[in-house]
Amino acid sequence: MTGTDTGTDTGTDFSRPLPPDPYSLLPVPATFTLTSADVADGRPLAVDFSVDGADVSPHLAWSGAPPATRSFVVSCFDPDAPTPSGYWHWTAVDVPADVTSLERGAGAAGGAALPAGAFHVPSDGGRLGFEGAGPPPGDHEHRYVFAVHALDVPTLGLSETNSPVHVAFNVYFHVLARATLTATYRR
Repeated sequence: MTGTDTGTDTGTDFSRPLPPDPYSLLPVPATFTLTSADVADGRPLAVDFSVDGADVSPHLAWSGAPPATRSFVVSCFDPDAPTPSGYWHWTAVDVPADVTSLERGAGAAGGAALPAGAFHVPSDGGRLGFEGAGPPPGDHEHRYVFAVHALDVPTLGLSETNSPVHVAFNVYFHVLARATLTATYRR
């Protein structure tokens, strides 16, 4: 991954520097562990988790969150999208503190597969649920950062009408700890 791919497959020039890991720019809270039966850190995503396949959210499981945790926010962010602000693929809000995993497909539209009390906000593509990896064909490999934030409040007081950025802004003021897992995808 050099960040100098010229997009020869589409004729589009994708030359641009690679942005940093989005969380490297924020204060470092405590950390805990995020794992998955479907995603391996630093490895390519299976096509099932892309717009080219089943477009389904992967299994995620976490452990070691601080005892003071009152809720979680789960998200998937692509910092490599050819936009000034990356691309939010998934944000699940108000996941109860006693939940330590989301099964494959929990990001289904509408939120019926989420735990009681949790809900989705729209992806940057407008989907109310998980939107699979879908970098432009010919662009360099994109990173998909799955993150779970442990929060000190049971609810952020937001709704399905809020944006992922609005959620991320509110998380900043309530985060106790963060766990991340980064996978890649290229078309």
